[in-house]
Amino acid sequence: MSILVTGAAGFIGFHTSQALLARGEKVIGIDNFNDYYDVALKENRAARLLAQEGFSMVRADISDREAMEQTFARHPDITGIIHLAAQAGVRYSLVNPYAYTQSNVEGHLVLMEAARKLTGLKHFVYASSSSVYGANTKLPFSVDDPVEHPVSLYAATKRSMELMSESYARMYGLPLTGLRFFTVYGPWGRPDMAAYIFTKKIIAGEPIPVFNHGEMRRDFTFIDDIVGGILGVLATTPQSPDGTPHRIYNLGNNRSEQLMRFIEVLEGSLQRKAEIDFQPLQAGDVAETYADIDASVRDFGFNPLTPIEQGIPRFVDWYKDYHGV
Repeated sequence: MSILVTGAAGFIGFHTSQALLARGEKVIGIDNFNDYYDVALKENRAARLLAQEGFSMVRADISDREAMEQTFARHPDITGIIHLAAQAGVRYSLVNPYAYTQSNVEGHLVLMEAARKLTGLKHFVYASSSSVYGANTKLPFSVDDPVEHPVSLYAATKRSMELMSESYARMYGLPLTGLRFFTVYGPWGRPDMAAYIFTKKIIAGEPIPVFNHGEMRRDFTFIDDIVGGILGVLATTPQSPDGTPHRIYNLGNNRSEQLMRFIEVLEGSLQRKAEIDFQPLQAGDVAETYADIDASVRDFGFNPLTPIEQGIPRFVDWYKDYHGV
């Protein structure tokens, strides 16, 4: 039996694969190693995984139908899929919109088509995003809230994945669960995320861009807590109240932090003061996120334990070690 992890050289995919290998699973990773951010970071993550017994890597794009069909045909023993590959980033969707429909919409469809032919598949878990909540003002964000008004193309593609999954669960009985992630950070994180950007600039003595003039809040969620949630839900059987094998959950820290507090903790960990460049709210961005995780706690025991006061120092320690600073 094997677990397929897409985006295995990515931030969350790397940590999820590590956790699966640690418990003795056979893991098949898929990644296209694109240059959205530093490819060397992806290669270094992949090298760590490939050094471990039970891991193999397929270098391919999930939207490549032929490559995916061949991969699934070579591995008919796949019992679980954790689909984390995506074109990420709200702001980049303003620059390269076609990358989002190709990866997030077409790629998800290709994987579901391949997955429904597997005879032993027990669960297909996929990454959605807190971005689907758009400019909702009701807090915390609940999976029962309306999500019909995305404020970015990225959010629209993630919502599209949820709707496509609902249709495949109804038409083919494909067991699917979508996870709406809330601002994930931690060691081996993405260079386009706040923790990485701010740390790099503070060390270099450069001003850090702070949007909405600092009036922002985020439900910062440490990577170990996210991985625990992914593995927890993978072990369940999805079923909605009407019997359709499709569910959606929030994975967040259930704690909305002021961005300026996040920066303050980062300054303390680096023992350096940040020079702040206050800027207006960017197109497609939202001022506040906050996850209601009651359903996740109830259905698969999700239990985020890491406050930013613990998580940020762990990220900073990794960053300094990785970059030799």
